[in-house]
Amino acid sequence: MPRTRVKICGITRAEDAAAAAAAGADAIGLVFYAKSPRNIGIEQAQAVVAALPAFVTTVALFKDAAADFIEPVLTAVNIDQIQFHGSESADFCRSFGKPYIKALGMLGELDIEAQAKSYEDARGLLLDAHPPGEAGGGGATFDWNSIPPAMRGGIILAGGLHPGNVFDAVRNVRPYAVDVSSGVEQAKGVKSAAKMQQFINEVQRADGD
Repeated sequence: MPRTRVKICGITRAEDAAAAAAAGADAIGLVFYAKSPRNIGIEQAQAVVAALPAFVTTVALFKDAAADFIEPVLTAVNIDQIQFHGSESADFCRSFGKPYIKALGMLGELDIEAQAKSYEDARGLLLDAHPPGEAGGGGATFDWNSIPPAMRGGIILAGGLHPGNVFDAVRNVRPYAVDVSSGVEQAKGVKSAAKMQQFINEVQRADGD
């Protein structure tokens, strides 16, 4: 089986970014959304990115942000990919000239296959546990059986994942990647190095199962 990639989202501190990389994370997420407890400013984001070693992808998360909010972030912070978490159109997502991920809320009526066609140039679809158009990060899961089997190997699985359930998530879904935020925290916006390591250990254990 291919290796499941891991993204640790909602990083707000340089030391947490370094710990995530040391634990084996493939990517870290920076949340530029004022209503999130994990919201980060430009200077703080610059410090986080500076703490990362080579080959760890930086992802900037936005939710229904205007272009004049996004562009200064991309100018000031060394971002590799953008994650759009709102109702952004595919044209808007691709307009910034960077690879992008589109998050989809799985709690509600959603035609995943139609969405995949709408965002066909996205580097990945992230499936999260919230109603369409709302914010994630609430620590809830969704019914993994609702993911069409043919799509599972290409999606990024999020929503309520933590060290205690990610083994089952990876073993049952076999996604391309998993994304975790609140499940590896000691407080909102503050990651636990031990929990991040436990999470990645469980992903690796599932990959070998």
